[in-house]
Amino acid sequence: MDGVNQNNGSCDITFAEKVRFYSYDYLKCFLYLVSCDSTENVFTKSLYSKLITSSHLLEDFLDFHGAKNNSEWYFYRELAAAIRHISLGGYAQKHIANRLIFYDIHDKENFSQNGDVALEFLTSSLMKLAPAVIAEASRLNIELPKKGFKAIHFPGITTGEMLAHDFEDEQKDRYSKHIVRVTNEFISIADDFDTFEFVEVYDQEELKVLVPDRVNEVEIRRFEMQIHNLQSSFDSYVIHGGFLFGNRNFKRFRSYFSVIYHLLQVMGRLLHFYERHLIDIGYKYIYTKAREQLSVLVDPDVLLDCTINYGLYYVNHFFSSGKEVSREILQGNIERSSVTVGIPRDLGFHCRPSLMVAKIVQNYGGEVKLIAGGDQFDASSVLDIQWAGGKIQKENIQHVEFQGDIRALKDIETLAGVNYGEDQMGKGIPLPKSLQYLR
Repeated sequence: MDGVNQNNGSCDITFAEKVRFYSYDYLKCFLYLVSCDSTENVFTKSLYSKLITSSHLLEDFLDFHGAKNNSEWYFYRELAAAIRHISLGGYAQKHIANRLIFYDIHDKENFSQNGDVALEFLTSSLMKLAPAVIAEASRLNIELPKKGFKAIHFPGITTGEMLAHDFEDEQKDRYSKHIVRVTNEFISIADDFDTFEFVEVYDQEELKVLVPDRVNEVEIRRFEMQIHNLQSSFDSYVIHGGFLFGNRNFKRFRSYFSVIYHLLQVMGRLLHFYERHLIDIGYKYIYTKAREQLSVLVDPDVLLDCTINYGLYYVNHFFSSGKEVSREILQGNIERSSVTVGIPRDLGFHCRPSLMVAKIVQNYGGEVKLIAGGDQFDASSVLDIQWAGGKIQKENIQHVEFQGDIRALKDIETLAGVNYGEDQMGKGIPLPKSLQYLR
């Protein structure tokens, strides 16, 4: 085969020829951008897609050939990485803007305005990077394309037309078990995300303390993957037909975890860029110089503000609102029943058994009531159960009834069968395998 080294399978094309090949579409994008007078209607999803793919190919090519450790090529490689991650963030934010009309979410108007500000930062950064990319390519003697792309190469994806909705919208009983599982998982993820509690807007010094020690790419991408898996499960087993028709609450619910997922995408990409390319670790001159150059083109302070005071704020905001919708759906889809069990022997509903019961109810998320002597108590509340315990002791009640989520009732019945996990002296005893999550 011509041009191929038979011994190792490598191509005989020179590095200079290959870098020109992998830079061609990439540079055509920037020749197009420098020819634009403004960013209005320029950054379509198709342009972001071209920027993402062309920069990714170029970055991989440069990495393979050692650009990370070469003073001549290091900055060109860093520019490609900057373009890729900012474009990935821009693509996700543009997706949110395009789909916002279909999202049935709380505080949509303010969210839209703040999202526009975030997107403007991303597009203006790419516009600043464009001449720098061309200048660096020229410095490295990479032949520039004779002309750039045109606007016609990057049309928007939306039109004024919608295809007819001609599927039968049937509500099937089998949806219930899947929606209960998904809503429970959403609530669990939302509770886990509470570690990133957002109280008030962070100033610049607070942002630099927060990132990356408390908020960083690894943690945000972990939540991104969890929400993405949840969305995939929902689309596979609950709703197949998109946003416009069907069960209103289901559509609202999907709106929340969809917008959360795309916000986490934006945050993850910007945090990666900040942590990997903008934080000054200063142990090699070429690294420090490249960071200083990038910081002029992409303002680190604005990037952090966009990531935290926009991204983190609204992820928290929509997790909170989404949990309310989750609980509404959950209450309408759980299977309900009742079970009568004995009270904890000897010591009654003191702290340990009350906590165990409450944990079971909280684990499943459905409503469960404890009925004692005709009065109802919230079985998800330790305090309420202990109030019931006082009544039980005073009236010498020997059995109580639990009503509500059948999944929780099954575990409560198991717990009651081992005297609520304690011996007669009030010390803990081993729990059945099915209740190990209580430990």
